[in-house]
Amino acid sequence: MDKDAKPIETVDEYILQFDKDTRQILQQIRQCIKEAAPEAAEKISYGMPTFTLHGNLVHFAAYKKHIGFYPTPSGIEAFKDELSVYKGAKGSVQFPSDRPMPFELIGRIVKFRVAENIQLAQNKGKKKK
Repeated sequence: MDKDAKPIETVDEYILQFDKDTRQILQQIRQCIKEAAPEAAEKISYGMPTFTLHGNLVHFAAYKKHIGFYPTPSGIEAFKDELSVYKGAKGSVQFPSDRPMPFELIGRIVKFRVAENIQLAQNKGKKKK
């Protein structure tokens, strides 16, 4: 990486650095997340697109042969059966670039994470009282 390169500051800048096909996939994932979490804000965190609502919801990133999706360990655990056909780890999953993206599944995972973060925020509020 060029040490003089300006760091990426927006999701648009992040997406624009990729080829046309990858940009299209990233835009579709972004739209899917926006539809599942319309109140969420987007930013760059850990060098990748991130959506937040009462804390981090999900991150995603493009790689040479896959799209990484990071819905936290709880998001992976809640959908472990459906995600078992993909490579993954405790808090991440790899969707191969040469296969159809599971947008419907991504949307459901995001909705799960929204509900989880809202519940965590409400629980925190109750503890402060």
